[in-house]
Amino acid sequence: MRIELCWLAWTLLVTLLACFPYVLNRFARRGLVGLVANPSSDDMPLAAWAQRAQRAHANAVENLVVFAPAVLAVVALHREDSLTAIACGVYFAQSLARVILNGLLGGSSSASKFGGTEDTTMDPREVARTYRWLVEQHPSAWTHEIDLRPSVEKF
Repeated sequence: MRIELCWLAWTLLVTLLACFPYVLNRFARRGLVGLVANPSSDDMPLAAWAQRAQRAHANAVENLVVFAPAVLAVVALHREDSLTAIACGVYFAQSLARVILNGLLGGSSSASKFGGTEDTTMDPREVARTYRWLVEQHPSAWTHEIDLRPSVEKF
């Protein structure tokens, strides 16, 4: 199986599973009948975290409508390469965690075009190291969102 299709399958699975936390909260708050009934203004609202989870899941489904056909088209047209494989992996990773790259990557064409220097760009190896840390972080002090930027950036 092509790696792009593997990433698509994992993304579909994560998107499917992402609905369960807020569905369980809806069941806990409204019971079985309230779970399957249409919401009304009299219903007890979902917990704040469940409302965020529901919005995040809706966003994932909306993005999947674009991602899935793009992956299928790449594979059907035999246009797979290392870039499409990496892009699919990054798409999957962003569905699990939010990593904001707020700057230029060193060695990229964008860094050359916009005058990035070694001091003002982000080292791709360090960005990759941060992604790895995100995956391996200890659950007692956990995050799912990181904002990366060069240290010389002025706020």
